[in-house]
Amino acid sequence: MTLLAVERIKLFSTRSPYWCTALAVVLGVGLTAIIAGTTENGQMSIGLTQFGSSQLALAVVLVMSALAVTTEYRFNTIKATFLAAPNRTSALVAKTVVVAFIAGVLGEIIAFGSWGLAKIMAPTSDLAINTGAEWRHVAGVGLLFGIGAILAIAVGILVRQTAGAVAILLVWNMLLEGLIGIIPKVGVKIQAWLPFQNANNFLALGGGDPAENPAAGVDFKLSQWGSLAYFAGIAVALLVVALIVAKKRDA
Repeated sequence: MTLLAVERIKLFSTRSPYWCTALAVVLGVGLTAIIAGTTENGQMSIGLTQFGSSQLALAVVLVMSALAVTTEYRFNTIKATFLAAPNRTSALVAKTVVVAFIAGVLGEIIAFGSWGLAKIMAPTSDLAINTGAEWRHVAGVGLLFGIGAILAIAVGILVRQTAGAVAILLVWNMLLEGLIGIIPKVGVKIQAWLPFQNANNFLALGGGDPAENPAAGVDFKLSQWGSLAYFAGIAVALLVVALIVAKKRDA
């Protein structure tokens, strides 16, 4: 518990969590406001309410999570952390738990905030959350953010440089996995096993509209909950590798 408290204090002693949280909320909820404001009466859907949270806001959360680690390496405060807690694994796991929890809570705030704003702005649209799929699409954003934070922290530990970690995460999430799909014949088959594509599959409501279903057109072999488990498995595996590397090398 002491390590968790220390990591929480360290995290909020810098400005980046505040700026990233504000930006994630603005992008996630703000994009929903734009979509709701430009969509014809009665045409707003549950899928469109989460477009910003599952895309832009997630990217900001990945950056925030990576910064939680790379900032310590940049200013050498990680050395003090490891001196105070010689067990590097415990210190880094505590940091991961704190950041992942905060990311998860932030995801729920953005998801339900976007949904609530859409209901206000598009009162004639049917935005009631009735089915399990609809609950997964909205409430699942927090799970996605929490797991994404774990993956981002692992990348941050491995790279140790802010620019490098942020570049890897943003290119990986927003560009690379999408571009793989244009490879003839095998592209969509490869995409079915890529982590962020599986994250999109978990949130998907179904249908072929890319605006509502970023995973449309990919032949996934796993169920939607299976895709979440697969995404989590990759994040945890990468974190384990990062912890092993951090334990062996100099801080």
